[in-house]
This record gives sequence, C-alpha cells and structure tokens, in this order.
Amino acid sequence: MIYPIGEYGCKLDAKGRLLLPSSFKEQLGTALDDGFVLRPGLYERCLDMFGMDDWRKLQERLGRMNSFKKETLIIQRRINAGARLVKIDGSGRLQIPKDLLEKCGMVKDVVISSLTDRMQIWGSEQLEKSNAEVSDEDFMKMLEENLGNVDFNG
Repeated sequence: MIYPIGEYGCKLDAKGRLLLPSSFKEQLGTALDDGFVLRPGLYERCLDMFGMDDWRKLQERLGRMNSFKKETLIIQRRINAGARLVKIDGSGRLQIPKDLLEKCGMVKDVVISSLTDRMQIWGSEQLEKSNAEVSDEDFMKMLEENLGNVDFNG
C-alpha cells in the first residue's frame, strides 16, 4: 500500500472519532474500504496504523518464525497486543478505541504521519516531545550511518 504523503493535523471529537482530512482520504483511495489495523507503537507512545495488505504481510513474516522458540511467542504476542480492526464511517471518521487513546495519551489534537509500511497517529504533544529527543546533529548522524552508503540511483 502507498501511504499518504506527509503529516496531517486532525482533531479527535469527544467520542474518540478522528475526522480524516479530505486530501488524506483522496490519497488512500479504495484502501479506505478495507479498513485498517491500529496497535500501540512498539517504541513510542503513538498508534501504528496499517493498511490491511501491510498488516497481512507483517503477520506472514511473523508466521515464518519458529513457533517452538519461546522468544517467537513473546514477539508475536507483543506485536499483536492491543491490535484492533477499524473502519472509516460514512462521515469519513475513524473511531479509535478508548483504551488505545488512553494508552497513547491522546486527547484532542493529533497528527497522522506516514511511514513506508504504515502510518502513525500521535498526540500532538507526544510527537513534539519525541521529535525534540533527537537533535538535528544526531539526526544527521543517523542519516549518514543508515543511508550514507545506499545507492538511490541503482
């Protein structure tokens, strides 16, 4: 699945529904009909939001792990913990389960950010805090260490 470009600021209503911006919905196209899987982020206080195809690919990869190893079961259980199937309603809103909102500290202002294999939904304050934890200098080092030897032309 190709995810929308960039970040989108949104607001949660009192019932935990997220009204998705029209440009965001346009970029997702027919993927909106399939629904999404939400799960708590593994490393930070956000929600990972997978398109169904990418969720299935992740589950297939997990299924190839050796189920006779205790670590495999722990990994599979933790990755799938809290996962929920969600659909977009007729008004273009995404209902986020209350327990996931609480776990991630989301109240009103949220940001949807696209990655290569998923999207993330952040409380605005949590995203600002997370971004502030990595200085520009450290980010530049990360880029060089992780992408400095990658040939993007080949």
